[in-house]
Amino acid sequence: MPGTRLDAIDRKILAELQADGRMTNVELASRVGISAPPCLRRVRALEEQGLIRGYHADVDPRQLGFEVTVFASVGLVSQAEVDLSAFENRCRAWPLVRECHMLNGEIDFLLKCTSPDLRTFQRFLTEELTAAPNVASVKTSLVIRDAKDEPGVPFEVLEARLAE
Repeated sequence: MPGTRLDAIDRKILAELQADGRMTNVELASRVGISAPPCLRRVRALEEQGLIRGYHADVDPRQLGFEVTVFASVGLVSQAEVDLSAFENRCRAWPLVRECHMLNGEIDFLLKCTSPDLRTFQRFLTEELTAAPNVASVKTSLVIRDAKDEPGVPFEVLEARLAE
């Protein structure tokens, strides 16, 4: 919901849950400076508004055997809305595609793919991605290492802007 008006407490709740989604409501209430019952009501309201989309464990892909991360830049033959939607739906169905972003510019989509090994990714690339209807080009970049992988949004930037 773009432009949703949040007060300082709601923003604190979101920032705290973004950093640690496993804390109890009592701990969360203490951190944001309100009692537990209104804190729980606020969290439920934030969930109902779609501002909290879910709660997830931050798993380490490499420790789980997913050694390969690749960014794939995809160009389509047609950018008609029906074709864009069809490609997005196809991406949602591919397990190796973990993120799919439609872009403005020279490429149409940027995909983040995670695979247990290079052979599995190459099979996906040749048999699924490049063979998909409407795909004109695919350029891939293999991730060597991650310098930063920060989920969520930078609440500190929002707070600084609101303080101006």
